[in-house]
Amino acid sequence: MTGFLLRRLGGAVFVLLSLTVILYAVFYVAPGDVAQIACGPRCSPAQVAQVTEQLRLDDPVYTQYWHFLQGIVAGRDFSTGTATEHCSAPCLGVSYQSDQQVMKLILTKLPVTGSLVIGAFVLWILLGVGTGVLSAWRRGRITERVLTWLTLAGTATPVFVIGLLLIIIFCSTLRWLPSPTYVPFTENPEQWAWGLLLPWVSLALIESAKYARLTRSSMLETLADDHVRTFRAYGVGEPAIMGRHALRGALAPVIALSALDFGSMFGGAVLTESLFGIPGIGRELVHAVKVVDLPVVVGMVLVTGFFVVLANAVADMLYALADRRVVLS
Repeated sequence: MTGFLLRRLGGAVFVLLSLTVILYAVFYVAPGDVAQIACGPRCSPAQVAQVTEQLRLDDPVYTQYWHFLQGIVAGRDFSTGTATEHCSAPCLGVSYQSDQQVMKLILTKLPVTGSLVIGAFVLWILLGVGTGVLSAWRRGRITERVLTWLTLAGTATPVFVIGLLLIIIFCSTLRWLPSPTYVPFTENPEQWAWGLLLPWVSLALIESAKYARLTRSSMLETLADDHVRTFRAYGVGEPAIMGRHALRGALAPVIALSALDFGSMFGGAVLTESLFGIPGIGRELVHAVKVVDLPVVVGMVLVTGFFVVLANAVADMLYALADRRVVLS
């Protein structure tokens, strides 16, 4: 197990390092005159030259990348023209628009997006896996047909359509819920939960559809295995077979998909955050792209990549717990 985890850890570090190379090349090397982008379109040549000197953009590309990587690991200093500001590790740069350290900006948005993603993740796993198990159990019956139709409808419906319908029905027509507004958990836990309820449900309904289909197909494949037929021959009850044996064997693809979705959702819940007015990472990323704030874009994409890699590392450990054969791979 230790060797397996060390191999996965080494692979995760390599993926993150490769991601930094790709991001730096795409956003800092390919655009051309980064100093002009950082300074703005109305800057004079003298001001652009000053920004070039402050950001050390006249160094070779490999030296610039080394400074970027060094900032992530050990921090770095930034010149503002009149003073020098220290950016503590992990330093992802300083925003061109607000002169705020990117990591501090991300840390202010992370609890918001984390609240959205974690709550929706729990809902879509419970709903998706439960629906998939029930659909496999009731195969060939009316229950399976209804659930299959619902999952197909959920997969084909955009999240903003479901979100708008929920707002119209529960906030405008029935008036059962107030308009979604994010309130920090530390200020009022009850309002925090009520404010995120509709965003949670919107994301969960969309994501749970594909988990239901995946769980159903995996369950049906597992139920056709020889060891399941042996359990039935020995008189083991169908509920025990479904819950104790078939479900465990069908969880591997569900774990893989959930790890990818959970990590990418930290930067990918853009539509949900924009629709419900949630000031999270996705909404801030869209704003940074609009104003061409390269350090914020690079920092948020890198943080999203970190969560994807972290979620997949956790998934690897869950693989090992669910199936010991994975450790030998």
